[in-house]
Amino acid sequence: MKYYRDLNEYLKVLEDKGKLVRIKRPIDKDTELHPLVRWQFRGLPEEQRKAFLFEKVTDARGRKYSIPVLVACHAASRQVYAAGMMCGPEGIMEKWTQAQLHPVKPRMVASGPVYEEIHVGDKLLEHGGLGEFPIPISTPGFDNAPYLTAANWVTKDPETGIPNVGNYRAMVKSQTRTGVFSEAPQHLHTHWQKCKAKGISLQAAIVIGPTPNIGFVATAKIPYGANEFAIAGGIAGEPVKLVKCKTVGLEVPASAQIVIEGEIPTDCLEREAPFGEFSGYVGVRKMTHFFNVTCIAHRKYPIYNAFISQFPPSESSKLRQVAYEAVFYKFLKHDCDLPGILDVAFHESGGSAQYCVIRMKKSHPAEPARVLNGVMALSSRFNRVVIVVDEDIDPRDCDSVNWALSFRMQPHRDVRTVMNRIADLDPSAAPPGESEGNYPGPAGQSSLLIDATRKWDYPPVSLPAKEFMDNARKIWEKEGLPALNPRVPWHGYSLGLWTGEDEAEAQLAVRGEYYQTGDKVAAQRQKV
Repeated sequence: MKYYRDLNEYLKVLEDKGKLVRIKRPIDKDTELHPLVRWQFRGLPEEQRKAFLFEKVTDARGRKYSIPVLVACHAASRQVYAAGMMCGPEGIMEKWTQAQLHPVKPRMVASGPVYEEIHVGDKLLEHGGLGEFPIPISTPGFDNAPYLTAANWVTKDPETGIPNVGNYRAMVKSQTRTGVFSEAPQHLHTHWQKCKAKGISLQAAIVIGPTPNIGFVATAKIPYGANEFAIAGGIAGEPVKLVKCKTVGLEVPASAQIVIEGEIPTDCLEREAPFGEFSGYVGVRKMTHFFNVTCIAHRKYPIYNAFISQFPPSESSKLRQVAYEAVFYKFLKHDCDLPGILDVAFHESGGSAQYCVIRMKKSHPAEPARVLNGVMALSSRFNRVVIVVDEDIDPRDCDSVNWALSFRMQPHRDVRTVMNRIADLDPSAAPPGESEGNYPGPAGQSSLLIDATRKWDYPPVSLPAKEFMDNARKIWEKEGLPALNPRVPWHGYSLGLWTGEDEAEAQLAVRGEYYQTGDKVAAQRQKV
């Protein structure tokens, strides 16, 4: 099956799957739009969350826009994410892994619908510049402007020419100027530093509303130097079609809804924020890059696409969760040669960045340490707490993980602290007004690495054996009791410390012959 030709085709699939809500009443983009979508993340279970398409958008001054706004189409839920990957939720990890192992090079085309209308030069402000688009305020009451959120920034390494696609927020500052919040070691910032050293501006293009595979790679932690267009092609199973920009030396997806071209100066910075951030706190004011627009192009009838981020869970936390899990899984299993890796789970309560649990079947006592070291090597940002657990622990269930933490590790033996990590949008890293990246400490970020795997044989798990739980479930269902969603572990099993005598006595018990055991222990009585 061919991948989606464009965002419009993808929306039809979401609607057919019952995963799209159309809002036909007028909605104020500055005060109503994001709060309405936010409610599904604060009041519904994940499987009930959907994408929202707002067809009649207004603003706080009463202006009416002809362009609809689409929110949460990438990752309202894991089911929505799977639709964008063209697979089931259970197939996401493997599809991501194969896309990284087998990328597909992009293909240049002469033209595309993203350039059906072009505003450049004297015509740049003809339709209002950036004001043409109904860019929502994400956190009404706290954000200081509308921000581009589903902004896929395309830049190139000025030395290698390899393009990068990254997602960075952008404060709308004028009709032809935005911010761009990117810090070390993010890839756009690396490109900016290289251009600064050469004394030139960094050319950039913001792509809005491409097919979902572009948004997926833009929000993933793909190692520097990889061509994300090729990995997006790996997800699609076919090349991403690219078209040349009009005013900068870059290429962008031909089927996108909107492209905004321009340059990022390297000789000065501007203030940006406050802005509601993925950490669950409002990001404080910072001096950062800004972007001067040289061309705005779009389809004749474009759709404006936005992410909903801020307090987790959100669309952005689900986007990061799924992509980070897949990238770290592939890195640890294939690049670090750890075949025992079974699953990687980033918890949304940690912004899908700060709390990571890795499930593995270890074949050597040193392997958990190799896993923890690999996580530290892959990313110098985030990963506040990293935990390795055994194969019988559900890494996505906090109760299961807490059970492992409580009874499978000792802090003096199994816990390490790694210093000099890069802090990012983290209010715990330093007091207000101090640099959160100040090294050496006490400011900055550290990571807690925990080996919560069993170090030797354990007694069995204290739950009824599987055969008895299976039988009890049949009775449960015959009684018409509420549908069950079993949590690991849901039955008992041996963890090595279980003898033949133990098993024989347990079998006598379930046959009602436990007096035999009583007679045996009486014969073994010891005087004190």
